[in-house]
Amino acid sequence: MSEIALIGKKIGMTREFYKTGQLVPVTVLKMEKARVIHVIEEDKRGYKAVQLGFGKIKNSKLTKAMKGFYAKKNTEAKKKLKEFRVESTENYKEGNEFGLEIFKDIKFVDTKSKTIGKGFAGAMKRHNFGGLRASHGVSVSHRSHGSTGQRQDPGKVFKGKKMAGHMGDKLRTMQNIEIIRADLENELLYLKGSIPGSKNSEVLVKKSVKNIKKLTVTEKIDAAIKVKNAEDKKKK
Repeated sequence: MSEIALIGKKIGMTREFYKTGQLVPVTVLKMEKARVIHVIEEDKRGYKAVQLGFGKIKNSKLTKAMKGFYAKKNTEAKKKLKEFRVESTENYKEGNEFGLEIFKDIKFVDTKSKTIGKGFAGAMKRHNFGGLRASHGVSVSHRSHGSTGQRQDPGKVFKGKKMAGHMGDKLRTMQNIEIIRADLENELLYLKGSIPGSKNSEVLVKKSVKNIKKLTVTEKIDAAIKVKNAEDKKKK
């Protein structure tokens, strides 16, 4: 089940306390249940995949083609359709729904979301430039990015030159984020630390691609308690 992903809505940030008094900042995501709309077989497309539907949408906002598509599949319309490649399609059937239970035994996940848009930003804000001198000799160019290009040769500005421009509003993937807690009843997922994006932004959550062997916060606390207990026994 870990091959597929879920889409959630970023509610905001809070904190979780442990029995030792340790505080961990967490991002809270309100997850949506995913419904299997279409199962793609290898003999038809050359690969195995599952098409999942997320969110609700009014019937009036659908095109005629999409109305026909959902009518053929005999399912309610979904706001977003996403395709995920899987190794085996045996566990998936059209109409099945998946929720937070797919992350039951998973400790780390990867998230994908859009960063907060900052609009048109200068070189100092966008690229952390130092700017020009703020004292004598600099006239109306304190926050400018300085020299842009060279002279007659090459006679152009190279691509990728760090200049002022549009900042933020880009897709960013965060890897190996620890799951602190999963509230199945309220469909809430608590992830350690911060995640790119503003409140109410969409976040795609899937099992971590990398094989992570690091300890979780709970495992670290348990290990520290065991060491402390062992030391106390030696003192006695």
